[in-house]
Amino acid sequence: MTLQETAGNEIAALMAEMPHWGSEFDRTFANHAPMVLVALARIGGKPHQLRRFFSYYRDTKKLLPFAQARSHLTVGTWTSRLGERQREPELRLFFLGEVSRLGIDGALRRYLPRLAPGIAASAFHALMRTAYGVLEQDPDAVAIALGYWAATYLPLPAATGERPRTDDPAEVLALTAEIAPLHGLPLHDLLWQNMRDAAAVPAFRPVVDWLEIGPDTMRRMAATALALFAGTQHFAALHALTGLHWIRLVSPHCDAATTDTMLRVFWQGIAALMGELGFPVLPEASALDRWRHLPAPGWADIHAAAAESYDEHDISLAFSAFEEMAAYGDPLYRVVAARRLGMIGDYR
Repeated sequence: MTLQETAGNEIAALMAEMPHWGSEFDRTFANHAPMVLVALARIGGKPHQLRRFFSYYRDTKKLLPFAQARSHLTVGTWTSRLGERQREPELRLFFLGEVSRLGIDGALRRYLPRLAPGIAASAFHALMRTAYGVLEQDPDAVAIALGYWAATYLPLPAATGERPRTDDPAEVLALTAEIAPLHGLPLHDLLWQNMRDAAAVPAFRPVVDWLEIGPDTMRRMAATALALFAGTQHFAALHALTGLHWIRLVSPHCDAATTDTMLRVFWQGIAALMGELGFPVLPEASALDRWRHLPAPGWADIHAAAAESYDEHDISLAFSAFEEMAAYGDPLYRVVAARRLGMIGDYR
């Protein structure tokens, strides 16, 4: 069921306003509103809650109007503008034409192979916008997201085909924590800048090849991301958890090789945030098992609390954790969402 079907014409009108606002605001922070309004509706948010959230978000973040395109790009020229934020209007216009021509599935299958190596774009928020466009089956939202992905494209060191060291995503994070030069890097406010700086460290370059990608990799990444967030409750770990939900939404529109690339580079990006995370050690399996059996509110109560929040990440997590628990069956998703919303104490 789409947002319009869920929340009615009034909210559809609110969503129709979203393309008029910039994809980013001050210092390239990502505008979450187009995606979080969808999440808010899907967790049961009422029209007045959606309007209230957007009014607060627009005014607090000082959202900027989206600029107009000044030229046209073609199939032969669009890649020349990868990573150029100031050319997002032209890239958006190009992808609006391509999604109109090819459809959602056709455009994703054609263009994600080229965009997948830059999945760290805007610290995965371009991926988020793409996933929510797919979720809503909204061609314009998908096109806008692809233009945003191209404009904020963030290349990390490319895979070389070297033999993997492990099939365990958690081990990749542990090995990354042993890279001494990462421990001295200054931290920025923006996640994508910390990923960029870690990626520039020569000793970090082999990380992309360390993980063996197989049929079970996405599930194992999801379990590791959940453990990482459960053990840290960190903002960056939240993006690991939600980001895997977004990949799961997009992957049916990719071939296997593109999905593998997205997973490999996504996890490389998470590894690049180990400094931001404080180089944590993942909780022991016994601790995770104890936490997942803690009493916690039901999803209806969690979603009701999230719908009252003005924090975009509360809403994003409440929706993604619910969806990931439905996919994987781990009740720890409910516990960590309740903890994020202050509905239970710090179980650590």
